[in-house]
This record gives sequence, C-alpha cells and structure tokens, in this order.
Amino acid sequence: MSSQRFDKSKLPSRHVTEGPARAPHRSYYYAMGMTDEEIHQPLVGVATCWNEAAPCNIALNRQAQAVKMGVKREYGTPREFTTITVTDGIAMGHEGMRSSLASREAIADTVELTMRGHCYDAIVGLAGCDKSLPGMMMAMIRLNVPSVFLYGGSILPGRAPTGSAIPEDFANRDLTVQDMFEAVGRQQSGSLTEAELEILERVACPSAGACGGQFTANTMACVSEAIGLALPNSAGAPAPYESRDAYAEASGAAVMNLIEKNIRARDICTREAFENAARIVACTGGSTNAGLHLPAMAHEAGIDFFLEDVCEIFRDTPYFVDLKPGGQYVAKDLYEAGGVPVVMKELRKAGLIHEDCITATGYSIGEEIDRVTLEADGRVIYPVDAPLSKTGGVVGLKGNLAPEGAIVKIAGMEPQHQLFTGPARVFECEQDAFEAVQNRTYEEGDVFVIRNEGPAGGPGMREMLATTAALSGQGMGKKVALITDGRFSGATRGFCVGHVGPEAAHGGPIALLKNGDMITLNAIEGTISVDVSDDEMAARKADWKGPRQTIYGAGALWKYAKLVGPTYLGAVTHPGAKEEGHDYMAL
Repeated sequence: MSSQRFDKSKLPSRHVTEGPARAPHRSYYYAMGMTDEEIHQPLVGVATCWNEAAPCNIALNRQAQAVKMGVKREYGTPREFTTITVTDGIAMGHEGMRSSLASREAIADTVELTMRGHCYDAIVGLAGCDKSLPGMMMAMIRLNVPSVFLYGGSILPGRAPTGSAIPEDFANRDLTVQDMFEAVGRQQSGSLTEAELEILERVACPSAGACGGQFTANTMACVSEAIGLALPNSAGAPAPYESRDAYAEASGAAVMNLIEKNIRARDICTREAFENAARIVACTGGSTNAGLHLPAMAHEAGIDFFLEDVCEIFRDTPYFVDLKPGGQYVAKDLYEAGGVPVVMKELRKAGLIHEDCITATGYSIGEEIDRVTLEADGRVIYPVDAPLSKTGGVVGLKGNLAPEGAIVKIAGMEPQHQLFTGPARVFECEQDAFEAVQNRTYEEGDVFVIRNEGPAGGPGMREMLATTAALSGQGMGKKVALITDGRFSGATRGFCVGHVGPEAAHGGPIALLKNGDMITLNAIEGTISVDVSDDEMAARKADWKGPRQTIYGAGALWKYAKLVGPTYLGAVTHPGAKEEGHDYMAL
C-alpha cells in the first residue's frame, strides 16, 4: 500500500506540513528526526493516560509503542502525547476523590487542545482507569476525527499464599481491591487482625492493569467495544499479556483505514450505538457510573441520551454475565470465556442489539458478531435465555426524593433485598458517614443519607467505596442502605443509591431531609421516596439556608463547580455538539 492514497488537502495536518508558508513548522519536525515522507503523511495522535500513580496506567506507555508501529505500517506518522489520570483507588476515601470526576473533563479538554493545536488528523487513545476511559472517548467524539480506543487491560486476580494465616473466606479464591476495602471494615470490627490485613494488601493486586471486577474501568472498556470505538475483544486481555501489543498494533493500523474511508467518531457513536453500549452495562452488572458517562459521551455527539434513557434500557435487558462485585468472576475470566464478542452474540439472540452500527474495523456490529464462533460457557457468560435475572444488573430509580432520577446496582442482590424502608440518618459529607461506620454509631435498618457530595456541591461528586466497603466488612452491607447525591464505586455492593438529583447544592429534596424521615427504596418498581408531604417539603424548602459553603474558593475544583451541569445529563461542563459552529476537520 502506498502513502499516496491519502489526500492531505482534506486533512487538518495540511495546516502544519504543506506549502512554503509551513517551512518553519516543518523545521520542527526535522528537528525530531522525521523524514520528508513522514512529514507529508497523515499525523496520528497517539494519546495515553500513562503515569506512575497506579497499576491501571503503568502499562499504557508500552502499548502506545505498539500502536505507533501499526500506524507506521499503514503509512501514517504517529505523534505520541500524554494527559493526566486521577486513579480512584488511590484517591478514594479522602479529599483527593474530589479530583476524580473533574479529571474526566480535564482529559477530554487536554486531548482536544493537543489535537487542535497540532492539527492531528486522527487519534488512537489509550486509557486504563475509571474516568480516563470516558474522558478519552469524549475527546474523540468531540473532535469527530477517525478514532480508535484501546483499553490498557485489567489487572490479574490476586491470591493469598497457600497456608497463609488469614480467614478462610479470603483463602483459595481470587482477590481484588474490593476485598481490600472490605478487609478494612473487617479489621475495624475486630474479625481481621492488622497482620492478616498486611498479608492481603501485598497480594490483592499482583500486576499492572485496572481493577479486575466489573467496576467502572472494565465496564467502560466493555462499552468501548459495544459502542464500536474499540476493536473486537481488544478490551479483554489482561494488561500483562503480551497479546495486548498485537491489539495495540492492530488499533494503529485500523485508524489508518478509518482515515482512508473517512469514518469518524460520530459515524460510529450514533444513538443506536449508545443503546448497544447501555445493553452491555446492564447484562454484565456493570458500574452505576455508566449512567453518568454514557450521557456525557452522547452530549459530545449532540445526542440526547440521558440517565433515564440509560435506565430504560437497563430495565428490559437480562443480566447474564457473572462478574464481581455482585458475582464470582473477574475480567480475566470473561476474556477466557470469549469476552465482549460472545456477550454481544447472546444479546443478538434476544434481539437486543442494533446490528447495523459501524465500528472501528469499518464493518458493522452484526458483521463482527457473525465472525464469533464461541458460545456462552454457562459459567461466566450464561445463555441469554437462562439469565441470572431477567432485568439488568443496574436499575434507575425515580420519585419525590429524586425527581431527576437516581441509580443503583442490583447485580447479585436477592429480590428480597431490593426493597428497603428505614429511617434517614443524615450526614453532611462522606467523612461524617465513614466516622459513624468506624464508631458503629448507627443502627441496623438505617438509610444513610450522604449529601453535599454532588458535582457542584462536593465539589467533584466523590465515590463512597470506603464507607460502603467498611459496612460490608462489618457484616452490615445488607442491613443498611445508602443514598447520596455523590457516586458509588463500581466495586460497591449492597443497596447503595447514587446520583440522586437534583443534588443538595441545587436545592434538591435530598437537601431537605431530616433524621428519622422514612425512606423507601424499591429497585423492583424503580422508585425512591420519602414519607414527607409535599406541603412539609415546601415549608422546609422555604427555610433552607442555601448550599453548604465549601473550602474550594479557587482553583480547578472551584472552576468545575461553577461550570458543571446536572448529574442526569452527565455532569458535563460545556454546551456540547448542538452548539458547535464548525467541523474541526473542515477548518
């Protein structure tokens, strides 16, 4: 194949490589050792979220080199750059968690600015941790260039050494970081010693890669395949596997094919593709955070696809993939059972997939599923006609306590535990709730209300894994419920309702609750209500003193709080594609 097949007159990089006026620009490229041929080929951004913050991101740099080989093989010129990542496992349980969701916007913004500033023609984006996956895909859709997404891969499951002096329920089974958060609760309650905790912390996370269960990173990795931005099965292989390099090289080659065919991110990410993505979340018992990220990604395409739309799809999608935290298995097991392609094949059998959606291969979802020879193994992936439950592992709730909606993961939750009524125990922030758990100053049957943790009011919409995991570790995970205008980690289990909207800072009903108000959560009917009359709520609203003052009066979090919109719309910070007045590739 010849590099002459690309017409640079129609590509953004012409502004920095073509014609006498661009001699100064070309001199910079020569300074980096590029040849004349490389300068006049398409310039492909290879964007990674590599850093040394956590194992999720540590392997991305290596994989980026393989992507560049694939681009070069197909007569493109790769230009590698990096952006930030805030890793939730490190940020969890303290003030650092406020940076997590805001980092999604920063990733999208910085990738956009780098691409625009250097006039790159296409992008291969690599990401490994929760917010970096949607952030990278949001940038692709916002720019609307030929795009291929590549997940960095999951971590291998941990195992305690044979004969370790640890409780039997931690021995001889796969371990994930979820177990460590829950082990903290066990240690605080006295059923795990500090020495046993130290044994577990050294073995729970044995390799590079993102958290192994169907937490947010693996959920959004499955989304990347189902929506069509990633190559089939590219999300599956764990990060340490050398086979990831083959997927990386293929992704680099694939983006060159997309340039040639002028297939861009919004050609792939249609309304139907978003519905396919929501299906994969539901049937795998994925993270509730998908209810935040899918609307945000759709916003970049100018598509109205809100929390309620996501939850509508969850409602009629069977849950048939048995993954942690609600189930038994981890991402490595799903990969060995055939990965997302086999799951998509099962969804197609039930008529739940839009088959005509185009993908990063240049072929449709239906054509890609036609190539899948494996069948559901009945262990990790159940047949769609014999599911774990008939509705999705994540459901939406709505009612007088959450007029804009809320979301809860019910994967692995028995039907009798999907209805909960109890008195409100109100906390003004996550730390207050965590201290109540540590000190056991709560009662069985309480509904924890953690408010002022929304996108604007937090600021930053923190996740509450430290609190929920400590409750599980104390054996109280099924005996209390939690609601918050913040978020719950994809690793959370139990009756934990997040994304309650409007948030407290915007005067939502959650801001008006008092200790003892009776709250009913019904995941079967999809309702969330408080037994307080409309008149009483109106009186409380009249007496409300306004949002709580935060300590963030300047800086990035102040800026985020001023710009961020409602949770049900994706907690986005700009008007979106509907307000665009240009096409980046046509400038």
